[in-house]
Amino acid sequence: MIAVLIALGALVYTAWLLEVALPTGLDPLQTYVSELAAEDQPYGVFFRSADLTAGLLVLAGALWALKAALARTPRAPWDLVGWGGVALFGAATAVDSRLPLSCAPTADPACAAREGAGLVPATHTAHAVSSSLAMTGAIIGIVALTVAARRHGRWPLIARFGPALAALELAATGWTLASVAAFEAGSGTYGLGAGQRLQVLFVAVWLGLLALSLARERKGEAAR
Repeated sequence: MIAVLIALGALVYTAWLLEVALPTGLDPLQTYVSELAAEDQPYGVFFRSADLTAGLLVLAGALWALKAALARTPRAPWDLVGWGGVALFGAATAVDSRLPLSCAPTADPACAAREGAGLVPATHTAHAVSSSLAMTGAIIGIVALTVAARRHGRWPLIARFGPALAALELAATGWTLASVAAFEAGSGTYGLGAGQRLQVLFVAVWLGLLALSLARERKGEAAR
């Protein structure tokens, strides 16, 4: 069941890919992913609902796994840290969906001006915090559970591809942070949207591999 929850969460977390088929009016190479869910955007309700659903699914799976990890003796610290990170990611993603931007600052100069002058709702700041917590939780989960897989000889897919995905996630996060800093300094976006979309895509891919690894582990246990 944990694998199913994580897999569904990973799938729903990629709902933003539907922007290729929907007339959002936002440039995916330059805009925040979260701007798709802004209150003034035509598909905002859909994308906010997708984020809420994805966050809750991943949170439920992570808490279930964390409970199982706490029940094991001896306890595996890397498992606890990793599932704690995944739970933080899920919870923060769900909260993030309830703190939408009021407008799209990278696409709307008037919105950017209001944001710079502090004339936007407090949800803009709160959204930035919850988004940062979500990515922090994801990185903790990716790194810690990859270490756990390699140390304990579990989850071959995570053990094999986890290090590369962790490196890619950190690189995409660095790109995103540098682009955000450039945008806030008035120097352009430097492909902010591309960097952030890679950032969330790598998280979704890793969650999918984690779900597949859990399912294979469960199948192996049932066969013994």
